[in-house]
Amino acid sequence: MTPRRVLATAAALVVAVALQPRAWAGQPADQLFAHIDEVLRILDDAEIRKPAKSQEQRQAIRRIANDIFDFEEISRRSLGRHWQARTATERDEFVQLFGDLLERAYFGRIESYSGEKVAFLGDAIDGDLATVRTKIVTKQGSEIPVDYRMLRRGDRWRAYDVVIEGVSLVANYRAQFDKIIQRTSYQQLVKQVRERQ
Repeated sequence: MTPRRVLATAAALVVAVALQPRAWAGQPADQLFAHIDEVLRILDDAEIRKPAKSQEQRQAIRRIANDIFDFEEISRRSLGRHWQARTATERDEFVQLFGDLLERAYFGRIESYSGEKVAFLGDAIDGDLATVRTKIVTKQGSEIPVDYRMLRRGDRWRAYDVVIEGVSLVANYRAQFDKIIQRTSYQQLVKQVRERQ
């Protein structure tokens, strides 16, 4: 599964999961679903859906995406062993570029949500880490397991990875990024991420 498909499925899940009951959900799931409910309110707002307000809608969703996803942690884990060699300025630049790339893919998929159903399967908490388990049920009836891996910072839980059908978004990007850096350079990776913008 490509990173784009992983992110697309995760975005569809973000919209669909808010429509399902969440009996016995713990704090990580509750926080995730609260943000998803905010996204749905924005998508359902007839005033903000007008073409003239599309930029306003995207900015509102972007603010919520920053609450759902920990883009710094996603970036750190996606660069893997190459993160330590980066300066603070390089890290900040990469977090911004990679976050923008993920957000754009995420927004496009949210806008194309087509009514998939999602079942909340449970969550497991281990200290400051948690996994929120769900599954998407497509219109054809097939089931796609989707797990959100979350990290607690203070009193907030934010996703640092999405695992769809056993494929980790972070691991997928880490393998690609490592290959590019090994074959060329970190600077070439940044150039390629920037070009995808």
